[in-house]
Amino acid sequence: MNNLLATMCYIDNGDSYLMLKRNKKENDIHEGLTISVGGKFEIGESPEDCVIREVKEETNLDIIKPKLRGIITFPNFDGNKDWYTYVFTAKDYTGNLTKDCNEGDLVWIKKNEIQNIKTWEGDYIFLDWLVQDKPFFSAKFNYKDNKFIDYEVTFYD
Repeated sequence: MNNLLATMCYIDNGDSYLMLKRNKKENDIHEGLTISVGGKFEIGESPEDCVIREVKEETNLDIIKPKLRGIITFPNFDGNKDWYTYVFTAKDYTGNLTKDCNEGDLVWIKKNEIQNIKTWEGDYIFLDWLVQDKPFFSAKFNYKDNKFIDYEVTFYD
């Protein structure tokens, strides 16, 4: 089985997270959902290299000292691969937000309104951990045919 390594990043301006409403890519498993910015590793990249590059490509922002908040495993997520995803937040950044992301529309979502967005069901759970500033976590979120089944998590102090 092939594995997919990826990053996700929630840029934090204090009361909101910068997120991406996916509506521009063809055959997009995330189409119509509002999710993090981020993406797949390129050869030789560390998680930090990947998240910094992906955020720059999608937002035109340069994040400074992204904070690794957890790791999530999505077994057989797309019916083909296990996805291993490094979850980051970033409070410090420079640059001007692009108005033309090729994957969708960039939107600031207030932290107290996250439960109202259309996203993956499991995302509501770990986004709540980020908002509550829970300790570093390792989690596994199980989906079958794009339907959320259950999850397991371990928090580390």
